[in-house]
Amino acid sequence: MSEVIAYPEQGKPKGNGKALGVVFLTVVLDLIGFGIVIPLQTFVALKFNATPLQITLLMSCYSLAQFVAAPIWGQLSDRFGRRPMLLASIAMTSLMLAGFASSTSLAMLFVFRTLHGIMTANIAIAQACVADLTTKENRAKGMGLIGAAFGIGFTLGPFIGGEFAGSATAPSLFTPIWIASGLSAVNLLSAMFLLPETRRPDSESGHRPISLTAIVGALSHPLVGLCVLLTFVQVFAFSMMESVFTLFAHDVHGLEPKDVGRMFGVVGIISIVVQGGLIGRLVKRFGEQPLVPFGLVLVGCGTALLPSAAVGAPLLIAFGVMGLGQSLVNPSLSGLISKSVGADEQGRTLGAAQSMSALARAFGPAFGGLLYGSAGSGVPFYTGGAILLAGAALALPATARAGRKAA
Repeated sequence: MSEVIAYPEQGKPKGNGKALGVVFLTVVLDLIGFGIVIPLQTFVALKFNATPLQITLLMSCYSLAQFVAAPIWGQLSDRFGRRPMLLASIAMTSLMLAGFASSTSLAMLFVFRTLHGIMTANIAIAQACVADLTTKENRAKGMGLIGAAFGIGFTLGPFIGGEFAGSATAPSLFTPIWIASGLSAVNLLSAMFLLPETRRPDSESGHRPISLTAIVGALSHPLVGLCVLLTFVQVFAFSMMESVFTLFAHDVHGLEPKDVGRMFGVVGIISIVVQGGLIGRLVKRFGEQPLVPFGLVLVGCGTALLPSAAVGAPLLIAFGVMGLGQSLVNPSLSGLISKSVGADEQGRTLGAAQSMSALARAFGPAFGGLLYGSAGSGVPFYTGGAILLAGAALALPATARAGRKAA
């Protein structure tokens, strides 16, 4: 049976360190399965003669589904509890990955990828768990655990996917996706026995209607509205790079799935180091506000360097710069947003921010695919870099507003 957190009358729940560890493990297993698909999706779609635009639309439909589902998962967890909603989403994730691995047509890939996106919008629930278990002072450090989970997922996932897939034309191309489905099943079993309920019993958010208007409410919030918008901007630009890089690596450099997996693994390793330990000390010394624009500048520069970087050390350095920037931006921005809203709005607000991130991932890849096919293979990277640098300018007023409340 799962543990039930004991809550004091005031403050955060007792034993939250153990509970955070379980949430972290749950998210890690979930994201390893997600990361496995990253270097394979393009090659799988090419087996069905997909065009560059269709390949990026396959990525877009996944994220569009997350855009719709993220605030719903967040508000369902506010109403019915974090644990039952997380268990349900993990179970369905395993089934959708199995369907994707069994696909025999491009249409089936789109169907199961869309359904997979709905289920993996559960990161909003995990963020709400972290908010339940942390104080304002260590909120960014707690969100850094989610970021570290992303790092592990982006390290082990793409690496496993690339190494087990073999070449782009090998019959084993689908094998890693079956592994991802199996990992989700293991995740479900472990979460059933280990995952505690973290939602505070005195939360009033369960009485709020489940509605996508939470997104509009978050955008119009006087303190976090610009931060939520900034989430969209930075993810839109980064997803442009992410969606076309495999195509670029295949078309320009002739790289295989394992090569692409190792490139994304660099980002993951840096994320583990920074978000798993350094982010707490950096926030304590500098605060979240300066880390967001500085991180955006790093991501923008790394993205713009990709087209001209040679295979080997230059390409790895470009990915490293991007990874460092992402590791600074994501937990700092999430921490600011979380600190600026009440305890009974954590699931809804973080769900809205996650939904905006998913919306950006829905439109960013499609835009990148259009640029790649019509303007040239390097244009999506230069455009994404420019958008990220513009986002660094937006970060100054955005973080200043949120910082007044967070302080």
